[in-house]
Amino acid sequence: MTPSERWQQRTEWPLIGIALAFLVAYAVPIVQPSVSARVVHLCDVVVVVSWLLFAADYLIRLVLAERKWRFVRSNIVDLAVIALPLLRPLRLLRLIALLSVINRSAANNLRGRVVVYVTGGALLMLLCARLAVTAEERNVPDANILDFGDGIWWAITTMTTVGYGDHYPVTTTGRFVAAALMVGGIALLGVITATLASWMVERVREGNDADQAATRSQIDQLTARIEDLHRELREQRPAPVGVEADVAAGPGHAPR
Repeated sequence: MTPSERWQQRTEWPLIGIALAFLVAYAVPIVQPSVSARVVHLCDVVVVVSWLLFAADYLIRLVLAERKWRFVRSNIVDLAVIALPLLRPLRLLRLIALLSVINRSAANNLRGRVVVYVTGGALLMLLCARLAVTAEERNVPDANILDFGDGIWWAITTMTTVGYGDHYPVTTTGRFVAAALMVGGIALLGVITATLASWMVERVREGNDADQAATRSQIDQLTARIEDLHRELREQRPAPVGVEADVAAGPGHAPR
């Protein structure tokens, strides 16, 4: 195992904890706008510290990587997520850092947890999208996404491609979030559908394999029993009459 892989294995759960703390700190001022200034300041500190820890994780992985340019090229999104939120209009990209950490952790344990991963990913994307849109839209003139409930309804109708049109973003940032939710939502829902279908096919195949194995076992048992019956019949079959008389007459008697 390379040093980079060991680092990722050791920091997997701590980074997930940091990501969840980041999500809570980001969500509290949006869900409850009436919280005190002290709570808002504390949440801002948690968000900034979490983002700095994400940046430190990226730099450490870069230092431990054997081929640094290859690491940079294969982690362009991580680099953008770390660098671009320094610009205030792009601060929402910190939410992508959260998704990136969860995605990297789940990818290492994807086998056997696909349904949990894609379902959790869909719910997490839904939550991040509605938080981001609510934060950007509710104080804008002519906006129709004014609170967290409106954001939930908008995110669900957008992600499921229903799109009633009663709520929609009017800001440029909100529309970018909507576009990302549309693309990501369709992809994740497609993965969920494909995964469930694959699971059903696998269960049916396992059932067929079990039935075939049982049938083969029964056929083998029947074949063995038939061979035993043939053997018993051969042993119990009487000899021809002429042969029995010759045997009874003794070795000195000439056959007829």
